[in-house]
Amino acid sequence: MRKTYSVGAIISAVLASLCCVAPFVLVMLGVSGAWIGNLRAFEPYRPLFILIAVGFLGAGFYKVYRKSAEVCEPGSICASPQTKKVGKIVLWGATVIVVFLLILPYLIGLLY
Repeated sequence: MRKTYSVGAIISAVLASLCCVAPFVLVMLGVSGAWIGNLRAFEPYRPLFILIAVGFLGAGFYKVYRKSAEVCEPGSICASPQTKKVGKIVLWGATVIVVFLLILPYLIGLLY
């Protein structure tokens, strides 16, 4: 379940940066065409996608770091410290990716 929040946050961040990053990446790869300008149509939805990404990250951090109200039976997967460690690593990795994707349109603006 924790990985679902991380994946949802990454997908939302990709969608939030689609309007600005995708045309730049496609041009850098040598792909061109008038249709690339149509990706700017996603720009009005950028704040919504950012909000969704932050919401997924917030839910993931709540799920990982809150005091466990549920009682785990010894030997179950939720009682394993390694599972909790992997969940934290995945969540922090997703946070780094999301932050990078959210500031990338501003960094690309510096390259123009």
